[in-house]
Amino acid sequence: MCFDERPCFLIGDVGAILPMSPGKAKRYHYEDEKNGSCCVFLAFEPHTGRRYMEVRARRTAVDYAECMQNLIDKHDPQAEHIPLVQDNLNTHTPGSFYEVLPPSDAFQLSQRFAPHYTPLKGSWLNMAEIEFAALAKPCLDRRIPTFELLCRAVLAWADVRNLDRKTVHWRFSQNDARDKFHRHYRNVQKFM
Repeated sequence: MCFDERPCFLIGDVGAILPMSPGKAKRYHYEDEKNGSCCVFLAFEPHTGRRYMEVRARRTAVDYAECMQNLIDKHDPQAEHIPLVQDNLNTHTPGSFYEVLPPSDAFQLSQRFAPHYTPLKGSWLNMAEIEFAALAKPCLDRRIPTFELLCRAVLAWADVRNLDRKTVHWRFSQNDARDKFHRHYRNVQKFM
């Protein structure tokens, strides 16, 4: 399972379309209205083409923990062990579960995930980033004025992708990794 999050700004249009006149194309006012921000959480299972998404008002440790708990409860309640590829953010830790759940439940939830963190400059290795790129064009590359409209757009996109079982065709092989990161392999070999 690959997990990532993306901040989104809620921006509405203020002006209307300016009327066309002879020799002039349709024009728009570029004035906008800022309505705050929110965060889109995405968990993506590349082998099955399933994704789970939530839109939240904030990006806190509590939001992360609740999202992970919802992921288990709604998406895969029978899973005993889920490898989880994610960025190394301060909220992406099992300690976040203790802010939401009693200690025994938080411990049990943390045992169900096996976190694998992407390198500092290698978040592109997380396939959830590729899913966000696919989401950006139809949903996020436009002005969305309200939280509710963003939720509907994101969840509708996820439903279509889930029905089609769209997945990521990873082309970065182990040999490609060795070629790309050869300087890091030399540093490791010095210490051995």
